[in-house]
Amino acid sequence: MNTVGLVLVSHSAKLAEGLAELAAQMAPDVTIVAAGGLPGGGIGTDYDEVVAAVQRADSGAGVVLLYDLGSAQMTAELAVESLADPDAAFVVDAPLVEGAVAAAVAAQGGADRSAVAAAAASAGAPPDLVDVSGDAGGATELTLRNDVGLHARPAALLVRSLAGLDAEVKIRLGDHEADARSVLALMSLGAREGDRIEVRAVGAQASEALRKVQELVDRNFGE
Repeated sequence: MNTVGLVLVSHSAKLAEGLAELAAQMAPDVTIVAAGGLPGGGIGTDYDEVVAAVQRADSGAGVVLLYDLGSAQMTAELAVESLADPDAAFVVDAPLVEGAVAAAVAAQGGADRSAVAAAAASAGAPPDLVDVSGDAGGATELTLRNDVGLHARPAALLVRSLAGLDAEVKIRLGDHEADARSVLALMSLGAREGDRIEVRAVGAQASEALRKVQELVDRNFGE
């Protein structure tokens, strides 16, 4: 299956490469290309490099580009305009780190270019308020037994397992709670091996959501 590719445009080669490495941990089947810095190693963005990155990232499902600062946006947009099919790529206005992670997880799950761009754009935004009055709900407590707890890859697996379900899921560790739709929010909990987490779900498919989380924990997230 071809997945949407990602290009990370940054003024810093190290920043782009590090973020690409992080996102790839959560999306092993997604082509993520770093396009950072100038050819001589300086700070800036290079048009030719971004064009080449888009071409490498496109496996047939299109490409989403994210950027760090204003001039990087201009370089990314110029690169897209120069493509034989500019509609095959999309420059999204999103927080670079959060957006790249969210986009990678969405692409790994098979989302199309528009959905991947939307996932990136909504990353880091406050969650929508949802009226759950009268909705079915439930909760369970689970002990993490995998070596890395809710680190990058397990957090991404959890988010992908809940995609498409009609349920709002929250994960609590101690006094801190995270939205189970956000990889970075889950990672921020710092949940480690041996920690006991509470999983709460509301919505029409709350029971299914709890079951999926239970299964992931029971099989140690495939580790």
